[in-house]
Amino acid sequence: MKRYFVTGLLIWVPLGITLWVISTLVGAMDGILLLLPEGSRPRDLLGINIPGLGVIGVVLIVLLTGFLTANILGQRLVKFWEDILNRIPVVKSIYGSVKQVSDTVLSDSGNAFRKALLVRFPHNEAWTVAFLTGTPANEIAKQLDGEHVSVYVPTTPNPTSGYFIVVKKSETIELDMSVDEALKYVISMGVVSPTPKLAALLRPDPANPNLPG
Repeated sequence: MKRYFVTGLLIWVPLGITLWVISTLVGAMDGILLLLPEGSRPRDLLGINIPGLGVIGVVLIVLLTGFLTANILGQRLVKFWEDILNRIPVVKSIYGSVKQVSDTVLSDSGNAFRKALLVRFPHNEAWTVAFLTGTPANEIAKQLDGEHVSVYVPTTPNPTSGYFIVVKKSETIELDMSVDEALKYVISMGVVSPTPKLAALLRPDPANPNLPG
């Protein structure tokens, strides 16, 4: 009975959590429709509430925004809008910080979160999976000897929180796995191994037992 119960949990728990997350996201996006004037909402026009219309609306708005701002005129309008936001004291700090992070992470030309690494954390005798976020700021880099990199060390099982650290590039090991695979490995607390190469890297090197192979 215990074995059957655990087997059932392994089937239903991931499915239930997935459906809960999707339902929460769809509900949040459908809530955007409440911003429409009364009489123009889908429920008022169709007489019924259709789940998922908010998701379609958000996707269409994002695509339309990207299409309109992909030309010179659209970029000038965005620049004008950003200049206005940057003149508002509190909004300026929040918007500027969020935009800088989003531009770095989502830009095709950026290197943030493009590589998974092994770094020593939280002490020199332990290794953990981290993600390359770039290089240290000039003020930090000039205080350090040698080449360093900035990395993000996610926590388990919630990778949205973690630690930002600066480490020597020579003391990091680039993993032959995608960021998605590394995230799955972190979230599963090491249970879901994405590739046998990671296990080989973590095995001690016979020539130097203090370093992975």
